[in-house]
Amino acid sequence: MAARPRLDSPRLSSARWTNNNNSSIILRPSTALLGFPVSQLRITEIFHSLQGETATMGLPTVFVRLTGCPLRCQYCDTAYAFSGGTQMAIDEILTDVARYSPRYVTVTGGEPLAQLGCITLLARLCDLGYSVSLETSGAVDVSDVDARVVKVMDLKTPGSGESHRNLYANIEHLGAEDQVKFVICDRGDYEWARMKLDEYDLCPRVAEVLFSPSYDQLEARELAEWVLEDRLRVRVQIQLHKLLWGDERGR
Repeated sequence: MAARPRLDSPRLSSARWTNNNNSSIILRPSTALLGFPVSQLRITEIFHSLQGETATMGLPTVFVRLTGCPLRCQYCDTAYAFSGGTQMAIDEILTDVARYSPRYVTVTGGEPLAQLGCITLLARLCDLGYSVSLETSGAVDVSDVDARVVKVMDLKTPGSGESHRNLYANIEHLGAEDQVKFVICDRGDYEWARMKLDEYDLCPRVAEVLFSPSYDQLEARELAEWVLEDRLRVRVQIQLHKLLWGDERGR
């Protein structure tokens, strides 16, 4: 069997990797990175800021950014999290989070589910009473994520360059508290997202469907006009943290 790809490798593919027989295996969080102990994770940063997106936009939140991602979306603004980071025990991470006495904690990346210990970290955060959300690409199986966690899952549009990596089986594991996010690069992406809304009956299935204009590629006003014209039941969101602090890290 072929060696598993590195943590930061785009070869990790859309929730699948290929063995020497060219057969595909679903990439589950529990098997994504054998060799990283469950009790440790590689962390790019832990910081306190305002949530810039999702249904809790504007609320003070602690972000735990895990290192590594199998995708390479053309608009990615956190490429610094593809590699590097610091290996930390989960207990160390929890201690850092507690320093801010938060109500809300978001585990993000990179793709956090690419690391073996992410499932454990999410459950431990919930056990401590935090309101926990997970920001995930939608390319890795989410079925093992603790039910107390709000999953904010992307469906990658064609404009991302990674739409072929969407794991649509994940939609069956989304609940009434979860959210689906589309980053819209152009009118073609918008029409594609509209099609997926209908195809998977997303609006009744989840708490929020989020349409985000790709930063510096699509004007938010233009996206808003399309949504209003078509009477879509979605939330148009912009990145509050970028309005406040630009691309400053740790914000």
